[in-house]
Amino acid sequence: MLLCLDVGNTHILGGIFDENEKQIARFRYATHLIGTADQFGIFLLSILQANSISPEKISATAVCSVVPSCDFTIRHTLTMYLKAPLFILQSGVKTGLHIKYKNPGEVGADRIANAIGGIHHFPNKNLIIIDMGTATTVCAINKKRDYLGGTILPGMRLGMESLKSNTAKLMEVDIEEPAAYIGRSTRESIQAGLFYGQLGALKEIIAGYKQEVFSHEPVTVLGSGGFAQLYREKSLFDVILPDLVLQGLCIAYKLNTEILQYA
Repeated sequence: MLLCLDVGNTHILGGIFDENEKQIARFRYATHLIGTADQFGIFLLSILQANSISPEKISATAVCSVVPSCDFTIRHTLTMYLKAPLFILQSGVKTGLHIKYKNPGEVGADRIANAIGGIHHFPNKNLIIIDMGTATTVCAINKKRDYLGGTILPGMRLGMESLKSNTAKLMEVDIEEPAAYIGRSTRESIQAGLFYGQLGALKEIIAGYKQEVFSHEPVTVLGSGGFAQLYREKSLFDVILPDLVLQGLCIAYKLNTEILQYA
């Protein structure tokens, strides 16, 4: 079995895949709570136990991370508690993509994992992949598997925290779909601004990509990340794949089995 970890700024998203690349478990862990290797290792063991999986059945691990400060702890955890070969999705590994960024090494590992998952599910398609997490990222991949570039904007939670931290009277709110565009309290007004501000920005970006990048060719828009589900009824995405990053990481591992190392 393969243990996959996507280390993000807010959460660590984890998944376990069987030998047929079927996802059999999923979990989250707050990134700021990672603590020591022992603390995170005990958490991983508890997840395995809850899913009736012996640690010895984990034959390999795969990691993509955008939080360098956590990398050593995670590597140490895998060394101590799983002792399985480790794959890290980073610059220089096989991806099946042609990275067209000016500096390919600048592309976040999570964005690459999403793109790998996207072309696996939708081969020979033009894709726009939107991952809604701490940041909202938009990536364009054409039918030739060229990773063309993307757009990054603050996610809804980051927007809310910025309002709370930089104003005297605005507060933290639940991030959810508001009842109306117009709020009739400060709390409702913030919720409407966060929800519809993100929706409007993404609709504009998608329209711009379709015209500027894909010359109005057919494009499939994929949604992923923690907040994508909020927009299920808003005709924003063609498909929502919440665990796309984990699926892409699993595929990347399969492409790079010859460079596995022991953590």
